Amino acid sequence: MRLHDLQEEIDATFGARDRVRGVDGTFRWFVEEVGEVAKALRTPDPAALEHEVGDALAWLASVANVAGVDLERAAARFARGCPRCGGRPCTCPAA
Repeated sequence: MRLHDLQEEIDATFGARDRVRGVDGTFRWFVEEVGEVAKALRTPDPAALEHEVGDALAWLASVANVAGVDLERAAARFARGCPRCGGRPCTCPAA
């Protein structure tokens, strides 16, 4: 599934609720899902991790929809490697 298709599907399914909740409330749900990804990373259950990553991605799409951000355009800067050094793999100094 392309990011554009995911974003459209999330909007068709949850967009009305997301717009009522607003960008701040939708963002808070996204952050909660990221916390669930963190918990799942500490377990030996790959299915649980996949589930939580999927939830976090869906909530990120919801945030993007409410905020008017096109996910494919936002991600495009990574299409040819590191957006800073241009490397694949990245050769930027480690943070």
